Amino acid sequence: MKVAVLRERDFGESRVAATPETVGKLIALGADVAVESGAGALSRFPDDQYAAAGAAVVPSAAEALRDADILLCVRRPSVAALTGIRPGALVIGTLDPYGHEADIAALAQAGVTAVAMEFMPRITRAQVMDILSSQANLAGYQAVIEAAAVFERAMPMMMTAAGTVRPAKAFVMGAGVAGLQAIATAKRLGAVVSATDVRAAAGEQVESLGAKFIMTDALKDASGTGGYARELTPDEQAAQAELVAGHIAKQDMVITTALIPGRPAPKLVTRAMVESMAPGSVIVDLAGERGGNVELTVPDQVITHQGVSIIGYTNLAGRIPTTASQLYARNLLSFLDTLIDKKARTLAIDWEDELLKATVLTRDGAVVHPNLAAAAALVSTPTPAAPAPVPTPAATPAPKAPTRKSVSKAPAAPDGVLAAAAPPPKASRPKRAPAQPNPAVGETPPKAAAPRKRAAAKKPAAPEEGN
Repeated sequence: MKVAVLRERDFGESRVAATPETVGKLIALGADVAVESGAGALSRFPDDQYAAAGAAVVPSAAEALRDADILLCVRRPSVAALTGIRPGALVIGTLDPYGHEADIAALAQAGVTAVAMEFMPRITRAQVMDILSSQANLAGYQAVIEAAAVFERAMPMMMTAAGTVRPAKAFVMGAGVAGLQAIATAKRLGAVVSATDVRAAAGEQVESLGAKFIMTDALKDASGTGGYARELTPDEQAAQAELVAGHIAKQDMVITTALIPGRPAPKLVTRAMVESMAPGSVIVDLAGERGGNVELTVPDQVITHQGVSIIGYTNLAGRIPTTASQLYARNLLSFLDTLIDKKARTLAIDWEDELLKATVLTRDGAVVHPNLAAAAALVSTPTPAAPAPVPTPAATPAPKAPTRKSVSKAPAAPDGVLAAAAPPPKASRPKRAPAQPNPAVGETPPKAAAPRKRAAAKKPAAPEEGN
């Protein structure tokens, strides 16, 4: 049982999927671990620490992957990067399948078993494997740290001989894992914190952290499945926007955390709301990777609009890579622990396990996850649709038929699509080049023959002008 750990190739990704701590525990479970040299460098885990834990540190990704049964990764690898991996091997990581169905289909065709850790079910048994919670927790913390660094003013209230410094006001939109940690961190730094969420149950959690919960009376509850919020109706969106617009103008910091799995991030903060904030205010958009909750967010950039800074980092957890990698690697280790027979010290995968049913995307050369299988089928069979637009009826009468007959058929096609499709066959006639510019969609192409036969046809021309 060989486990491979590679250096992440995605731009800006500083985390690693296994730490020296988890490598040692994998070896204790019976695994041989191969780590690509430099895999943990950006997370402050040098090669010698992996070697001391018992891993084989190898110079290239290809050597680490050779005959590997399991690949642990942070981001979805490309198919080209999987050369040498064993057929049917497990590729375990954050695979981000929504919107990347073609890439998932490519992994299926490569013969690997792709496991998306972000699909881990929210059940008690799987809490220790929940990468979304572990990374969102750190993202919420880091969001406040980033905001404080840009704010350029003190956050807590200070009473000094020179006078009193008022505390900063922080507003957190969304009270999930990231939002709650942002609330707690802002409170620790001395800010006056308020928060909103479309789920009524979040109110108690917000208030338990010492923040003020704000919710419109028009929105009773928008709780969805799996602990997430459902999509709001237009009336609910309008009521929520009205509440936010009035509150956001008084805030020094705003942190947005709203995400719906598999969909673009909902827009919560408009340009007008940003412009209502005082110069020097800061917005941190945790949803930048999915388009952002703020209308003006630019992914992976910090911009300033009318004095308001908008931070759009798409990988906030990756900005504290050592801690993020430690938690992420433990999540993966806990999952792998359920796949290994402790006595035989080999893989013993129960494909009927609810954890695997929820997370396996590809297996045996096919996309098997029910949320992705239909989209993958469309991606894998695009060719039959190509011949459909070819206008074969227009090409059939063309061989040696008199030009007057072919011209007389042009007005008989009132359909705009057919009329637009007719000109290409005419362009292939070598001796009718002068007639090429004439046949527009609404015009009649004949020169002399058509006026004789259509002497009476000028009467319908008058209604056309009236239109």
